Amino acid sequence: MAGTALRGRLSDRVSWRRAGLLERRDETPNAVTLVLEAPGWPGHLPGQHVDVRLTAEDGYSTQRSYSLAAPDRGDQVELTVQVVPNGEVSPFLARELAIGDPIEVRGPVGGWFVWRPDSDGRVLLIGGGSGVVPLMAMVRARQEAVNTGPMRLVYSVRTPADVFYAAELERRMREDDRLEVTIVHTRVTPPGSTRPAHRLDLASLADLAWPAESRPINFVCGPTDFVDAVASALVTLGHDDQLIRTERFGPSGG
Repeated sequence: MAGTALRGRLSDRVSWRRAGLLERRDETPNAVTLVLEAPGWPGHLPGQHVDVRLTAEDGYSTQRSYSLAAPDRGDQVELTVQVVPNGEVSPFLARELAIGDPIEVRGPVGGWFVWRPDSDGRVLLIGGGSGVVPLMAMVRARQEAVNTGPMRLVYSVRTPADVFYAAELERRMREDDRLEVTIVHTRVTPPGSTRPAHRLDLASLADLAWPAESRPINFVCGPTDFVDAVASALVTLGHDDQLIRTERFGPSGG
């Protein structure tokens, strides 16, 4: 009986299912959050991702993977899509998919880069660019589950205009004194900022990360070079590499 149930749950995750667009929210000039209704969605953990497939009238199909931007909410699946210049999928999803339009989704995918809201201890989230998306699912899951463990988000972006979820992050930090958010701008800083534009390096991570001796679990997500540099810096600072979980993304067809 248990084996049958397990096979059923696996089948749910590997099968394509039809989903329709319920809502869209602009995040930046080049990124949009899509809320999809996916009947029968099997549920997911913060940090997992989903495959999206588009099929043209002539039968041609293509697919991409996107991180889930929100915790499990029944049949609703939330993605944040950044447009990739000359991409094949992201421009359509971000600019052309209309309310009610159907797409296909499959998942959830991934089991290592996940955080469970019932976990104890400190959590450090470090995101580069759109790598903040699965980390935002963790931030939202923590507060929805009323998890009182301390969480710290370090978010590296080029300019203030590139910040995903800007207003929500400010609100959540005001409402929760155990959530810390630091935005590091690498090219242009906001007016009045006392922190110069810079990349995350060993010195800044020494200041922004939890002390290694407190044994936080660290989640790092972003472009490959960013993730490799941050993970290496954390190890140099004394963090246990078994407590550093990484998710990388590189150039793709978009």
